[in-house]
Amino acid sequence: MMLSSKSTAKPAARDASREGFTLMEMLLVIAVIAIIASLLLPALAKAKSHAQSLVCLNNTKQLVLGCLMYANEHGDHLPYNLAGNAAATNLENWAAGVLDWNLTSDNTNTLLLTEAALGSYVAKSVATYHCPSDFVLSQRQKRAGWQYRVRSYSMNASVGDAGSFSSSGVNANNPGYVQFFKLTTIPRPSDIFAFLDEHPDSIGDGYFLNKVNTRAAAASYYNSSSYSETEWLRLPASYHNGAASFSFTDGHSEIHRWKFASTKPPPQPDAAGLPIDISSGQDGDFNWVAQRMSILHQSN
Repeated sequence: MMLSSKSTAKPAARDASREGFTLMEMLLVIAVIAIIASLLLPALAKAKSHAQSLVCLNNTKQLVLGCLMYANEHGDHLPYNLAGNAAATNLENWAAGVLDWNLTSDNTNTLLLTEAALGSYVAKSVATYHCPSDFVLSQRQKRAGWQYRVRSYSMNASVGDAGSFSSSGVNANNPGYVQFFKLTTIPRPSDIFAFLDEHPDSIGDGYFLNKVNTRAAAASYYNSSSYSETEWLRLPASYHNGAASFSFTDGHSEIHRWKFASTKPPPQPDAAGLPIDISSGQDGDFNWVAQRMSILHQSN
């Protein structure tokens, strides 16, 4: 009987030079990853910002469509658009509540939106009232653990019933302009805005008002010349790369980009410094808004 002989062959030596990465290779991989990240992150941030602007644009569109449906069911009357304390708890208003930088419940109470006049016309969607780029809070609100305030949008002060301000048939804040109580009284609906996203430092009651010098406007309204003695009382937002979302009373919405730095203070508490006097030659943004606010009375 033959016994098998034990193999005396030695295992092949492992090539230590092929085991793992060298330090130089690891550094090279890290460098490549860092370069790729530096190229991708701005593109991703831009894509996110663009997506947020589209959501905001759709929100303003949903609000104006809700407004049009409201008018259709209320004898052509547009919803109430009240200012100040009148808007605080009045659920007949398009939206109730007055926002501020304190721990006031209006800042977080979604029922003031969903149970107000337009709530059922936007499926009581809380998200419809909030721009996804708007996370502006005061330090007190941040310390309280808040994530954001519930409303980012306001309604054109010349659209809707402004209560005591418009009880005479015109808006006391802009008496030279038409106050649109009914949808069918708007001669060019595609030129009159209903909603916009407003600067967080001025949004307050959701009643977007800027007063216009009627005499100067009468001379320049149709040829886009400069107004005189103008100032921003309320500011549009500029979250979207220096632009704001607007929806118009014909149902369309658009994003408008601002030209002047004075229109674009940072979205921070107490950053707007209102009212803002508008220097000569710097009034293009103000004029754009004013010309889409209302129309002059025929007597002007």
